[in-house]
Parts: sequence; C-alpha cells; structure tokens
Amino acid sequence: MIGKLLIIVSVTTLAMLSPGPDMILVMHNTLVGSQRRGALTALGVLSGNVIHIAYCTLGIALLLTKSPVAYTTLRIASAAYLIYLGIQGIRNVKGGTDSVTSADMASPYQQGFINNLLNPKGSLFYLGVFSQVITPDTSRWQTVSLIAVMLSVSALFWVLFVEALRLPIIRRQLERSSVAINRVFGVVLIAIGASTAVLK
Repeated sequence: MIGKLLIIVSVTTLAMLSPGPDMILVMHNTLVGSQRRGALTALGVLSGNVIHIAYCTLGIALLLTKSPVAYTTLRIASAAYLIYLGIQGIRNVKGGTDSVTSADMASPYQQGFINNLLNPKGSLFYLGVFSQVITPDTSRWQTVSLIAVMLSVSALFWVLFVEALRLPIIRRQLERSSVAINRVFGVVLIAIGASTAVLK
C-alpha cells in the first residue's frame, strides 16, 4: 500500500506541475479577476477530477480508449470550449485588472468544471494511473484511500498556486500589464484548443 501511495503522490504532483488548460484558466481568473474567482475555478477543476476518477474506477473510461468516435467527440467539444474562452479573453481586453466585468468572469466554477470535464486526456490519465495501483485484490478501503490522497494532493497544489499568484510583488507587476495578460491568455487558450482539435 505504501508503494501505491508513493506512486499516486509522485504521479499526481508531476501532472499538476505540467502546464495545461486547467492551470492556464485558473491563472487567468486569478490574475485578472480575484483570488476568490481563482479559487472557485480551481474548485471547478477538482469537481471535474472527481467525475473523471469516479467513472475511471468503475471502468467506464475503457470505452474511450476503445471507441474512436467517443474520444473524438469529447476532444472536439473540449477544443471548441477552449477556443471560446480564448476569444472571450481577447474580446474583453480592457485596462486594469478591475475592468473585468461579471459577464467576462461569470461562473468561474463552471468554467473550471467544464474545462476539466471536457479534457479527454483527463480520463486517459486517471485510467493509466488507476490501472497500475488498483487491482482486483485492492480492497475498497484502499481504493478510497488512494483516491483521497490524489484529490488531497491536487487540492493542496491549487491552494498554493492561487496564493502564490496573489503575492503583492507578483500582483504589482501583473497589474501593469493586465491588457497583455488578457491577450496572451486568450491566444494561448485558442492555441491549445486548436492543437487539441487536430490532435489524434
């Protein structure tokens, strides 16, 4: 069990440190919105993780690996949503971090949730991890413990990540270039969405 826990902690930590759509969205909502919005976005991401974990542990994710149609549908939906967020970020560029309106940053929780849930790599990641640590002889208690550790590592990362982005020295530097931040994040989200759409 100790070995499985080490695998869960190490793999989850590396995955969280790897830049991706979730990290970019949380960073954007924190920098041009507020710490609360960033935290709600991260909470939405974690909620998406819970759903990924739930169906992966039940074996449903196997359908994605064996059904090109299901995988392609999920991939295209994810790409379209990322591109939509990117366009919104570019269109709503204004001066100052306080210029982000409620419409620009509406439902940060929903943004994080949908962004994570529509990421086809999420299910494949969890399927790969759980196929290594959850075997037929793994008890229900051990399975629950492994899942709890994975979610705890993810939650701790997001707390530290959002807090770091709100450090005064970092905030002051970023407030001077909020317009550039909106544009850069918008372009990056569109680029990720486009690459996701063409990825096979």
